Amino acid sequence: MELTLLGTGAPLGLPRPECPCAVCALSRGTRTRAATALLVDGALLLDLTPGAALAAARSGHSLVGVRQVLLTHPHDGPAVEVPAGLPTAGRVPDGRELTLISGHRVRAVAMDAPGTGYEVTSAEGLRLLYLPPGGAPAGLPDGQAVPYDMVVADVTGRPDGLARLRATGAVGPATEVVAVHLDHDVPTGAELDRRLAAAGARAVPDGTTLYVGDYHEVPDVPRRTLVTGGARSGKSVEAERRLESFPEVLYVATGGTREGDPEWDQRVTLHRERRPGVWRTAETTEIVPLLREDDGGALLIDCLSLWLTHVMDEVGAWDDARWADGGQAALRERTAELVAAVRATRRTVVAVTNEVGSGVVPATPAGRRFRDELGRLNAAFADECEEVLLVVAGQAVVLRG
Repeated sequence: MELTLLGTGAPLGLPRPECPCAVCALSRGTRTRAATALLVDGALLLDLTPGAALAAARSGHSLVGVRQVLLTHPHDGPAVEVPAGLPTAGRVPDGRELTLISGHRVRAVAMDAPGTGYEVTSAEGLRLLYLPPGGAPAGLPDGQAVPYDMVVADVTGRPDGLARLRATGAVGPATEVVAVHLDHDVPTGAELDRRLAAAGARAVPDGTTLYVGDYHEVPDVPRRTLVTGGARSGKSVEAERRLESFPEVLYVATGGTREGDPEWDQRVTLHRERRPGVWRTAETTEIVPLLREDDGGALLIDCLSLWLTHVMDEVGAWDDARWADGGQAALRERTAELVAAVRATRRTVVAVTNEVGSGVVPATPAGRRFRDELGRLNAAFADECEEVLLVVAGQAVVLRG
């Protein structure tokens, strides 16, 4: 099944008309994206957008052979001139199936937002799922779906939709996931590629022709990732973003609660509200047993610096005498145990930590001790990770991976 993406952008395109934002300013040349529209085997057009005929011609195709035009969402932009010879565009009621003269079968998939998704099956049995902007399938039964060969969807706008497809088995390890409906709320260029790769997806330029069912290397999602950065740098947001498309995530909060500290309670509340509602939370510093489990979904550990604080409390590291009399050895043993568990884990892990050694030298021995031990822990943990990111002013810099 041949699939040509006549456009890959949001309904208003990219750059948006008259928009002064930085992403729109950078969306020039090959980064320009027309509103998303798909041409399937030259016979089926999914979404009719302005300039569709010209976009097809630029990609070496024609709309002359199109026998069916289906819409996935209301068109809110300028009026679309229907090219001569094209059939009238329409939408299929949810759950209904069409059989085209070309041999394709098209089934309408119900969405949890306004719009219609389409499952397209070729005469050879290859299966494509195309979803509208801002939509995710509704009512999918867990563990009963057969993986699609390709999914074309709003990955950046609805990563939870991709997580839902993975949870039901509709997206498997070999499913090619292509991101479309790309808008100016996501950075362009290499940063877009990095974010999509973390979700096991990719973006392609307008006019790209793909072949559903052909082998294509699926982006390699790192098993272990360390995200570091300064205070309020955006490192927790970055860590959470990397797991938004995973079907099962356990959020390991190492800070716990602090009685009589309303400001801390507010921080915890903001973190909870930001996370997807289906994620589970464990308030614990016992990370090693979780890393040793073979299943249970991905782990998001936030954060290592609070874990270290707890362990230093336990071994008496803040007292010089206790530090010299076995405290240092006990701390090194605990950190070595954690690092060994990270090395051996089979779970997907994203851990957050802090960079505390780049500023003012702490005035107390205990403060300097914490700074030094956190630096050592960060270095040892990072050695076991396939990917290490430094977040500065909300921007992720790849240090490894």
